[in-house]
Amino acid sequence: MRLNRRTALGLGTVATAGTVLGAAAPASAAEATDTSPTTPARAARRVAAVFTRHSTEAGGNWQAYVSVADPAGAPVVAVQADPDRRIEAYSVNKIAVATAVLDKVDRGLLTLDQQVEVSAAIVVPGGDGIFSLDGAYPSMVTLGHVLANLLTVSDDTAVRLCGLVAPAAEINSILVAKGFPNTQVEPVANPNRFFLGTSTPRETHDLLRALVAGTLLSPASTTYLLGLLRSPVAFTDGIRRTMSSDERARVATKAGWFADARHEAGVIFDRSGAAVLTYALFADGQANPEDFGATHPAVQARAAMGPKFLAAVDRIAGVGTTFRITARRPSNGG
Repeated sequence: MRLNRRTALGLGTVATAGTVLGAAAPASAAEATDTSPTTPARAARRVAAVFTRHSTEAGGNWQAYVSVADPAGAPVVAVQADPDRRIEAYSVNKIAVATAVLDKVDRGLLTLDQQVEVSAAIVVPGGDGIFSLDGAYPSMVTLGHVLANLLTVSDDTAVRLCGLVAPAAEINSILVAKGFPNTQVEPVANPNRFFLGTSTPRETHDLLRALVAGTLLSPASTTYLLGLLRSPVAFTDGIRRTMSSDERARVATKAGWFADARHEAGVIFDRSGAAVLTYALFADGQANPEDFGATHPAVQARAAMGPKFLAAVDRIAGVGTTFRITARRPSNGG
């Protein structure tokens, strides 16, 4: 198992989570026995205990930032484990890419119904998503179709298609202007292509907070982006795995996986649709790095955290704008 400097010094996630909210009972005890009336501070303690327990069981390195909304003031920080470490964000940064594209939509430079070409040369062979499965190129798709695939099935070719309308340098400048200098894609020789780049747990958390606060994008683009992240087809192996369809609809989430890293970031909403918990969970160095399925230790840890995070904040009111989701009904065709 790879050890980071904090782990080597005995300052891993257990110590970090404890320093946020003061000394507490062992994680399993705090998680099980806190029956006090729910307040944001108590909910944050439960979230910290859940994170500590399951991240420790999974092993490896965790960098994280999690907060619980407080209608009376600033969010209560539940977890901060190496929150300012700049690390490879992988597909979690697809939220940032989509933000830059939608910023151009908001400024009238792009439209969701404009078309881009999916050529054979632009398809990532064997990449995640559906464009590589089409088997018939070229085709034309709308920018809305590109973003839908980018943020739900995490399509890798969709990244390159976004690059056709928002080059790497422009994406980075948009993110810097919005206050996210560490959340940057990595340019390559072709200005319209890039690796997904870096972020920090705190910046990813703050980007999501700005999104639900309505200060990142226009109301229309905000609703659109959150609708993709909350949709039934969005990532379900982690935080949302053992939730009902109604519960899943209360979670906007995006995962990222590459090499030995398994990341996930998102927002949990209260029953009215207001944001109540924001999480950025970055993990690497766990066992079985070749396993990109639901049985990877870090993914299993997040699957265990998800319902407990939801339960911890279930009786707390969120803050800000409410984002109701339209109920989706299965179809039998016709």
